[in-house]
Amino acid sequence: MTSNQDEGELQVVTFNISPSTPRHSKSWYPDIKMANKGPQVGMANKGPSYGMSRVVQDKIDKKYDAEVEELLVQWIVAQCGSGVGKPEAGKLGFQDWLKDGCVLSELINSLHKDNKPIKKIASSSMAFKQMEQISQFLTAAESYGVIKTDMFQTVDLWEGKDLAAVQRTLMSLGSVAVTKDDGNYHGDPNWFFKKAQENRREFTDDQLKAGKGVIGLQMGSNKGASQTGMSYGATRQIQ
Repeated sequence: MTSNQDEGELQVVTFNISPSTPRHSKSWYPDIKMANKGPQVGMANKGPSYGMSRVVQDKIDKKYDAEVEELLVQWIVAQCGSGVGKPEAGKLGFQDWLKDGCVLSELINSLHKDNKPIKKIASSSMAFKQMEQISQFLTAAESYGVIKTDMFQTVDLWEGKDLAAVQRTLMSLGSVAVTKDDGNYHGDPNWFFKKAQENRREFTDDQLKAGKGVIGLQMGSNKGASQTGMSYGATRQIQ
């Protein structure tokens, strides 16, 4: 049996077994241990994309808006205070700033005067801890009023798959905060648009019954309708 192995590659094993070797011999059933002595690759250390996946990723990257990034950084610092720091310009700096979930957790907590939704905010270098912190932010943001279709997925931020989706979530969060107008929003209210609010109306039973007899304009109108002067042919004479 001979082996061939380069550094960082799986071990390749070849066997030299003569025809006379009994099948019950250990030579037929060696204890093979495959080893990879190369560097361990974390889940975030993805290789480059090729082909269709590269095209899709390029389209996603083009949706990222540098001006929106600048606005969001300005708001988060105004909302949370200078303690959260500032990222380097560009989407990689923006991702690195938010990646561990701590800044996001500080942001959602700052929108609550009492009963903060995230009880523990702890920075960690461990991947699962960072993703857990991001997940807590997403849960709290949805409870705050951000709709599901505006929510990013944890991997969109942590792996940088779709940072434009992260921007969309934060813009929606800002809009909800401005719309609530409960005194917990800090910053220029013109940074975000106010969301449409419910305008509930109550009708009496009589009003509802009266409405059933109204024909909508899209169905035409029966105003002035009359059968006067209409003829349906000669009458039948019965002898």
